[in-house]
Amino acid sequence: MEKLKCLVPESLKRRVAESSIDDLPSLSSSLLQYFLSLPQFHQLISELAAEPSTQAGLCAKNKGAALELKQKGNQCYSSGDHSQALRCYSKALRLSPIDAYETGKNLVATLYLNRASLFHKMGLPMESLRDCNRGLEISPSYPKAWYRRGKVNATLGNYKDAVHDLTVAKNMETSLGGKKQIESELEILAHDHENKSAKPVHQSQKFVRIPDVPQQIKLQCVETADKGRGMISQFDIPEASLIHTEEPYAVVILKQYRETHCHYCLNELPPDTIPCVSCSLPLYCSQHCQMQAGGQIHVNYSSKINIHKKKPNCNEEYPDITGGSDCDPKLNHISEHKHECQGVHWPAILPSDVVLAGRVVVKSMEQKGKFTDVPNLSEFLGLCESYSKMLPESKLELHIYSIVLLFCLQRSYSSEMSINGNSTSQIVILLSQIRVNSMAIVRMKSNDFHDQQDWFQKLSSGEADVASSVEQVRVGQALYRAASLFNHSCKPNIHAYYISRSLLLRTTEFVAGGCPLELSYGPQVGQWDCKDRLRFLEEEYFFRCWCRGCSKVNVSDLVISGFCCVNPNCSGVVLDNLVANCEKKKPNILETISNESHLQVYESDDSDVKKVAHISLDQTHSSLHIDPGYCLKCGSYCNFSSRSEEVKKAWIDLRRLQDSIASKDMCSTSLPDALRSLCILRSVLHAYNKGIAEAEDILAKAFCFIGDFQIAKVHCKSSIEILEMLYGSNHIAIGNELVKLSSIELALGDCTAVNNINRVSAIFSKYYGPHAATIFPYLLVLERESCRVVS
Repeated sequence: MEKLKCLVPESLKRRVAESSIDDLPSLSSSLLQYFLSLPQFHQLISELAAEPSTQAGLCAKNKGAALELKQKGNQCYSSGDHSQALRCYSKALRLSPIDAYETGKNLVATLYLNRASLFHKMGLPMESLRDCNRGLEISPSYPKAWYRRGKVNATLGNYKDAVHDLTVAKNMETSLGGKKQIESELEILAHDHENKSAKPVHQSQKFVRIPDVPQQIKLQCVETADKGRGMISQFDIPEASLIHTEEPYAVVILKQYRETHCHYCLNELPPDTIPCVSCSLPLYCSQHCQMQAGGQIHVNYSSKINIHKKKPNCNEEYPDITGGSDCDPKLNHISEHKHECQGVHWPAILPSDVVLAGRVVVKSMEQKGKFTDVPNLSEFLGLCESYSKMLPESKLELHIYSIVLLFCLQRSYSSEMSINGNSTSQIVILLSQIRVNSMAIVRMKSNDFHDQQDWFQKLSSGEADVASSVEQVRVGQALYRAASLFNHSCKPNIHAYYISRSLLLRTTEFVAGGCPLELSYGPQVGQWDCKDRLRFLEEEYFFRCWCRGCSKVNVSDLVISGFCCVNPNCSGVVLDNLVANCEKKKPNILETISNESHLQVYESDDSDVKKVAHISLDQTHSSLHIDPGYCLKCGSYCNFSSRSEEVKKAWIDLRRLQDSIASKDMCSTSLPDALRSLCILRSVLHAYNKGIAEAEDILAKAFCFIGDFQIAKVHCKSSIEILEMLYGSNHIAIGNELVKLSSIELALGDCTAVNNINRVSAIFSKYYGPHAATIFPYLLVLERESCRVVS
């Protein structure tokens, strides 16, 4: 794409830079005609959208590569390298065509059986059982698959099923030695089969259902002068109320998580991944997700046998081999991947938001039943756009990607699709809408709690990573049409989270009728100071935030990056020039807001502010009297240059300690040096500066690393005390920190862990309701271990 950018003449670049929405059709037409005249453009489209028959696409199936991986997997299996064998088999399944055969056997069925045998060897019988079922769906006449499933059922205690599968395997087996071996297995199982009833095994990976539904709260979209559209409720809403759930109009997995998360539900992939039948790009956690994405499924690709036909010496029909499958024929299929499923390059190469735009275009055309013209997506989706506010470089990028995407869709989806100035301008607008309206689907990454059974053993040995045990990662990008109507606040009163790809919105505080319902687009009070939040929102979302966190002085914004007063008896804060200039402008914004028809009543937190500052209006009554470099409480002067240098030097030792913990190689001087650096930070920075909280957190992690949990607890508590001042005591960030503290207390056998675990449960329930334990399984571990400590 960079090459195409460089080829655009300056005259067209100037038109792009100065363009508005009204200019798009003519501008898009000019750019389209120019690119059509370039051989480089046609070469790019050929590379991105070439069919596998003419060029080996990145996402195409490859029998030769699959066979090589199968052979390598077999070698690793034999040598005992099970993890490498699993990688080889799974990659081979991803590349193998469904109609490929090797020595008369379907290659995909053979690979599933090899992987099933590996899973059985690794002590993963459920994964093995599912792979056996998948192999039998493709090749029902495969005796080894019946034999393997019989062995797995025996391991699971499903003795009746085991006897049945082994009987079918024996009747299919052609060799005398093979039959005798299976008969021997049946004799061993016979006694257990006579004395034990069959136990039902839940084989399917159930799609996660949402157990509670939004309360009967009628939400209303309103227009305000400063924020435009927004959502309110005419009635009071209690704290922790589920107010909205929504499925995405379109969703796409981010590139960096393609190998680790399901391409449909976006949950972490299990060991027994399922590839797409027609291409090698997506991986799914179950056949449910494979079907929902619009891909084909493995259903009896062998035409050589009827699965209900009786074989010689077999006294009963073969059972329904899909009885243990995880697919549901009643599912409503959504073909979001079908147009990408041609083995072409572009779904793997183009940015995620461009691939998402392609899914939106295809879905809208499918819904309208018209496959020649791109619909008016602005009118159809009802989303706000940001094109006119973008930088020239970003505008040009949107134009290039729009033209490229349309040509890719024309080749892989609808050859009748018209490409002109109007259709291209529609995609430009769509991409600008995605930039500001799409939502990041997140998953909680919790390395230390992933293996719950040995978590406490790791903690007590110093192996658990206490200081970073909970991490939120963005795995997908989605458009939610109704949710896009909710405005942003740096002090939100609703919280967004996800069950699979379903969006849920829940109130985090009591919301009076008529008050705006606002969520966070990213930065929040307590996370960043006001100037950084404003800059982020202006750069990413093209608006100036006027929320209650950015329109009124609050203690968090004053102290989060502030310095302490030089007077040791003064609790006042000293601000640098950038922070001071941002804070002194807040009354201007507050006055502007008070003139608008806002229904929200903002309560003052002056009692907290007065602890660190005595602030008044200046002589013009238009801004606050805040002088950078002077204490806001007693007026003492602070030398910033020398203090800033002290802070920089202190962080060198703290970062060195942090790196040594990550590499598990802590030298003898790292910890003492870091403790001295913490003392320096406490003497220079304000007591509630977030940097001190981070330093305390690093030291808590370090003391856990060496097994001194008592001192680790002290540092962890000190960090939390600061964060409570910045976020508030019941914020979800505090809940995450309390998880760390309670885990340390449990390792000490400290009964005070019970109180902190109760706080954790209350905070997580407020933000996630009954879904908390589903999203964060370690909450159940904490509760169980707290009972053990008490007893």
